[in-house]
Amino acid sequence: MTTVTDLLIVGGGINGAGIARDAVGRGLSVVLCEQGDLAGYTSSASTKLIHGGLRYLEYYEFRLVREALFERERLLESAPHIIWPLRFILPHEKGIRPAWFVRLGLFMYDHLAPRKKLPGTEGIKLTRHPAGQALKPGFDTAFVYSDCWVEDSRMVALNALDAFEKGADIRVRTKLTTARRDGQTWVATLQNVETGETEEVRAKVIVNAGGPFVADVLNAKLGLNTTKSVRLVKGSHIVVPKLFDTKEAFILQNTDKRIVFAIPYQEKFTLIGTTDIPVESVPDKKVEITPDEIQYLCNVVNHFFKREVTPAEVVWTYSGVRPLFDDGSSNASAVTRDYVFDMDAPQGQAPVLSIFGGKITTFRKLSEHALEELKAYFPNMKPSWTEKAKMPGGDMPDADFDRFFATVRQRWPFLPEPLAHRLARAYGTRIEELLGSAKSMADLGEDFGAGLTAAEVDYLVRREWARSAEDILWRRSKLGLHVPVDAPAKIDAYLARTKAAAVAAQ
Repeated sequence: MTTVTDLLIVGGGINGAGIARDAVGRGLSVVLCEQGDLAGYTSSASTKLIHGGLRYLEYYEFRLVREALFERERLLESAPHIIWPLRFILPHEKGIRPAWFVRLGLFMYDHLAPRKKLPGTEGIKLTRHPAGQALKPGFDTAFVYSDCWVEDSRMVALNALDAFEKGADIRVRTKLTTARRDGQTWVATLQNVETGETEEVRAKVIVNAGGPFVADVLNAKLGLNTTKSVRLVKGSHIVVPKLFDTKEAFILQNTDKRIVFAIPYQEKFTLIGTTDIPVESVPDKKVEITPDEIQYLCNVVNHFFKREVTPAEVVWTYSGVRPLFDDGSSNASAVTRDYVFDMDAPQGQAPVLSIFGGKITTFRKLSEHALEELKAYFPNMKPSWTEKAKMPGGDMPDADFDRFFATVRQRWPFLPEPLAHRLARAYGTRIEELLGSAKSMADLGEDFGAGLTAAEVDYLVRREWARSAEDILWRRSKLGLHVPVDAPAKIDAYLARTKAAAVAAQ
C-alpha cells in the first residue's frame, strides 16, 4: 500500500510536531514519522523553560529574544496547564558582569516585547529576602525577573495530539529508511522499527525536522548534501535533593561567563543545568552526562549555596544534543540559538526543507515560518491560525488554572489533592476523558505507585502514543523519580497484557 500526502515530516520533536499541527490546520495532509518516541531525544532534555533567553542578549541575538518574549506570552495563554510563571533570582557577583550591564540587559528583557501577565524586574537585598537564607555570605544584592516553566515533552505530545485530531497521521517507532525524487514527488520508504514492516509514502515535500540527526537525514536517507552544517552541543542536567525552600528559581553566573539554573523540581528536588559541550556525532541511543559535567554543575552551585552538593547526591541526570546552526563561533555557548532553514529545491523537482536550530519557546513561530517557506508549493494553503489557538487541555476560562483546579476538586473529590493537582496540570480539560465517571480510586484500576493508575496508562497509550514504561514515567507523566523501583517492570507487563488482549479480541 502507498500513502500519498502533502508533507512527510521526519522527526517527532517539538519542531516536527509543531509543523505538523500548523500544517494540517491549514488544510495540508501530513504524515509524521519518528524513529523512537515523541520528544524522545532533545525535546525532553531541555531546562524546561519558556523564556526569552536573557543571556542571548549578550551575544546580540535581539531578534531571537524579542520573538521568544512574544511567544512566551502566547504560549502561557494557550497552555496554562503545562506552562506557568516562574520568578528567577540572579545574585550579583562583582567581577563577572558589572551591575549596570545586568540592569541594562534586564531592562531590555522587560521592554523588548509586551508583558501582560508576568511582573517585571526588581532589585532585592538578599540579607532581607527569604531567598538569601540559602546563599553563602557575601551575596548582598540580586535581581529578580520573570520567565515560565514548561513540561517540555508534554508540549510535544500535545502538539502531536492536536495535529492528529485535525487529520495528521502520526507514526512513532517508524523510521525513514530511504527517499528519492520522482519528479515533483518524493518516494519514501518508512519502516516500523518494532515489526520491521515497510510502507511507501509519496509526498510533495519532505520536512527534515530530525534535530541532531538533521544532517544524517539529508546525507544518508535522502542522498543530498547541504552548504549549511549543524553544530552539535550537548547540554546536561542533574537533579539533587532540594537545595532551598523558596519557590523562586536561581540563575547563577559562573566565572567562565556561562550561566547555570537551579530550579525547584517536583517538590522534593532541585534541577541544575545546563552544560555546553561540543560533540562530534550523535549516538543512536541515550546521550549521557560525563563525571566532569556533574562536577562542573556541582562546583557552580557550591559556590553560591550554603548546603553544598556532591556527585554522590545526584539522584538523576539527563542530557540532550542541541542541533545548532554552525555560525562559526569558537565558543559553544556563543553559537546562535536562532533557527535557520535550508531549502533544497532544484527546478521541477520535489523540495526538502531542513530545520537547523530552534528552541522550545519559539517552536510555534518557527512552524509558521516553515510553512511560509513552503507557500509556493501549496498556493491554496490556509492562512496561519495558531497564534491564539489553545493547546489540547488548555481551553479553560481566562486561562485561569487555579479556577479550573477548583472545579477538578469538586468533580472528583475522592482524588488526593496532590494527585488531583498533578493530573490537572498534565491534562488540563482533557482530564475528563481520563477520569470520566470514576467515583473512587478503585475505579481507576491498578495502582503502579505515586498515583499512576491503569486508567492513566491506558489514556497515554490510547491518546498520546506511549508504548513503554519509559515513555510513561520519564516523558508523559514525569513520575520516574517517585514510583517504586519495580514499577517499570509492572507497567511493561501490564502493557504487554493489554496489547495481547487487544490482539486476541480482533
